[in-house]
Amino acid sequence: MPEGSHRFQAGSITCTVLADGYCSCPTPWFFPNADPGVLARALEARRQPIESILSPFTCMLLQTGRHVILVDTGAGESSVTSGAIVARLEMEGVRPKDVDTVILTHAHPDHIGGAVDSRGRPAFPNARYVLSELECEYWTGAQPDLRNPGLPEGIGKETPAMVRHSLDALRFQLEAVTPEMEIAPGVRVLAAPGHTPGHLAVLIASDGQKLLNIGDAAVHPLHLEHPEWENGFDLDAPRALATRRELLERAAAEQMRVMAFHFPFPSVGRVAARPEGGWVWSPGW
Repeated sequence: MPEGSHRFQAGSITCTVLADGYCSCPTPWFFPNADPGVLARALEARRQPIESILSPFTCMLLQTGRHVILVDTGAGESSVTSGAIVARLEMEGVRPKDVDTVILTHAHPDHIGGAVDSRGRPAFPNARYVLSELECEYWTGAQPDLRNPGLPEGIGKETPAMVRHSLDALRFQLEAVTPEMEIAPGVRVLAAPGHTPGHLAVLIASDGQKLLNIGDAAVHPLHLEHPEWENGFDLDAPRALATRRELLERAAAEQMRVMAFHFPFPSVGRVAARPEGGWVWSPGW
């Protein structure tokens, strides 16, 4: 197995998580309302730096036998550490023209950046690109308001133009969908608003096994242990917190595995309720 990929089975569906770079952000951006002392102790207990968070970008390849589906595309050229998703796929024996569906959980550059190649063309020429209707409307309508008290002023200033560039390049292959739609047999999108207005989760179900890709509904395992801790990149923090609880309660109740785009690679694991509240994260399939 090539470094930066991890393959497993969810019933009859072959799943492969693929690393595509990372970002490093000041810790308060990820936990703007956390008590600094409690947060520092939690990070120290995990032997993680206190001042900054190293956050990976992890995409998911789904092979159903009839369909080749990519969930999120990484940051592409929008980040100096990313742009490896096509190479990762080819190491798995998948060429760009083999991908028939790309599901975008939302349109932030670290998820949609790899959807367009260096020539400004769709990176996956034969694919339909699935994005929620609400997400399309948000980014293509009036100037999106990205101001967020959890982040310094100016962060994300260039994001709308980058997103619109990608969506314009994808316009002939873009399919706007509504939540609960089955994208392919065993693959369904769910509403997960808050991080962005049209943010989606992806539910994979086959032969009694379930995997819930929560996208950016949580961006660090500490958001599971402390679900009240906000993510500074959420556009609507109260709604994002409610979404996080709904998804994790369902995952725990139905004994689903969970994948989160920014969790430490391989970004897949189990969640279990903690007596004191929240959930504990156990990585691995």
